[in-house]
Amino acid sequence: MPLVSSPNIHGQVTELNKTLRRAGVSFKGQRVLVTGGSGFLGSWICDVLVLQDAEVVCIDNFSSGHPSNIEHLRGKRNFNLIEHDITKPIELDGNFDLVMHLASRASPLEFASFPIQILKANTLGIWVALGIAKRHESRFLFTSTSEVYGNPTEGNVPTAENYNGNINPIGLRGCYDEAKRCGEAFVFAYHRQHGLDTRIARIFNTYGPRLRAGDTYGRVVSRFVSQALRSKSITIFGDGRQTRSFLYVTDQVEGLLRLAAFPNLTGQVINIGSEEEIRIIELAQLIKRLTESNSPITFLPLPVDDPVRRCPDISRAREYLKWSPSTKLDEGLKMTAEWFKGCSLN
Repeated sequence: MPLVSSPNIHGQVTELNKTLRRAGVSFKGQRVLVTGGSGFLGSWICDVLVLQDAEVVCIDNFSSGHPSNIEHLRGKRNFNLIEHDITKPIELDGNFDLVMHLASRASPLEFASFPIQILKANTLGIWVALGIAKRHESRFLFTSTSEVYGNPTEGNVPTAENYNGNINPIGLRGCYDEAKRCGEAFVFAYHRQHGLDTRIARIFNTYGPRLRAGDTYGRVVSRFVSQALRSKSITIFGDGRQTRSFLYVTDQVEGLLRLAAFPNLTGQVINIGSEEEIRIIELAQLIKRLTESNSPITFLPLPVDDPVRRCPDISRAREYLKWSPSTKLDEGLKMTAEWFKGCSLN
């Protein structure tokens, strides 16, 4: 489905920038490398950094990101796009103050089709990105995932950063879960051996404008919203009793940029997500109500190793980042649905 920028996104980026400035977060005059910068989160981050007058270098091979996510940034004096596969070494001129590694396919529906590419992005790709940061003595931020926790055992939800995870390394999800865990190990190896200033964000389910939709690789929120708007069946895997927590994109980007900017956070691993846990069946019903849809709800077999519960403990984010979510789920879903209405849903 074609993705577009919109005044809705521009206004949200502007407001987010005001919030960040009030928190003392500014990248003005810094040179920042963003891998995966045309993706869902990467493009929002590029928007904010460009608005803050940072010099942004975006690397992307468009394997999952969409060129139109950053089309409005092309031609700006402080934005440069390099079309490149980050799993392959690259020499870059100039110095970087910050390297942000976001490049990776992330939809669970892609795990069966692109396992090798996913493994490479989070192992070879992060090795290349860390090498760039080492050469330039840059700060480094890795967007890891709540998937490193796997299917948390009883008593470990909400899940804190000291939980080591419950993962099937040879299961269908292993290509993503274990690649992200390996990526974290790479980050700490460079931190310990080379003294690199590194930070890891463990991202929980994030949604909002620019999230890919479609029945093939769409994430759950974008899939439900697009199905509801087209009056198609809303497809739920399993019985819908599994839980997730959903964070609106501007809240996520705010947390990430606070983590990237604040001093004295080297070596930190921080969950960034919503504490509001919701069953998937309840999410589908909420989206139906908000979109005034008559779509039926249908059920499909539950994928292997699909986590039963997913909800973060964000105590560390509150303490170190002075951050917590500000967008209520129904508000974020309304903004997401409005954006999708302005897009082709074919």
